[in-house]
Amino acid sequence: MDKHETDLFEARRPFLTGLAYRILGSLAEAEDAVQDTWLKWQGAKRGAVSNPAAWLTTTCTRRCIDMLRSARRARVDYVGAWLPEPIQTMTDETPESAVELSSSLSLAFLLILERLAPKERAAYVLREIFDQPYEDVAATLGIQEATCRKLVSRARNRVGLAKPGSVVPKERQEKLLAAFQEAITTGTTAQLAALMAEDIELRTDGGGKALALLQPLLGKAGVLSFLGETLHRSWQSFRWQPVHINGTRGALVFDGAQIVASISLACDGQGRLSRVYIMRNPDKLARIGEAERRVQ
Repeated sequence: MDKHETDLFEARRPFLTGLAYRILGSLAEAEDAVQDTWLKWQGAKRGAVSNPAAWLTTTCTRRCIDMLRSARRARVDYVGAWLPEPIQTMTDETPESAVELSSSLSLAFLLILERLAPKERAAYVLREIFDQPYEDVAATLGIQEATCRKLVSRARNRVGLAKPGSVVPKERQEKLLAAFQEAITTGTTAQLAALMAEDIELRTDGGGKALALLQPLLGKAGVLSFLGETLHRSWQSFRWQPVHINGTRGALVFDGAQIVASISLACDGQGRLSRVYIMRNPDKLARIGEAERRVQ
């Protein structure tokens, strides 16, 4: 393979990684899918590839659909609540691109996409997030355009009004994160309580490998008690590092040099804290502290 063909693939890699991550909800699996695509690209007959970008998109998407079907079968035996693998994202985007990125990469939105069947999810991501023409999406999935339109329409209806709209301003995100940290480190929850929705939901993912709630915790009183009492007792001396996680402000929590949790927050339409995602699974935290990721 010559340098030109390698450069073609590398130029497309951020797109393929972003596509695969949104379909799979796992960066590790997304990178595996992209690597599989690279191996097939190396072995492809160049005369048969008239549009490299379309060929790479099709190959990666179909691999992701196969992987998602297998992953969902495996998740039947998952211990506790499952959350997408969090990623630390780049922070040098323009305000407009940052809003777009946080809308389609947030853990809240990726959980919404979990409602969709694998082919529905792929069609929705290609059309609604990456703005691919229906004709191209249909070709990628190997289906008729009319069938593709039905898939996207059904997916859009299933996602419904739950799709994130406006993104909370950075200053509000910082205020929420500071109040959240204060509740855990000091046990004082009054400031956080004033910023919190009554129907707040808190999810933790330990994967059976770290201490975590097995079921989501619902309601303001229960969440405040968990943060200000349970986590305060065990986390009060931990070090916090604010970072951008999946396009919005979050934090990595350290016990010494080891990352023991990542924190992601989501808000409702009034800017109140409505969702909390705490990742404890060491497998999903293994690389989050290594580097920021650039995905499209």
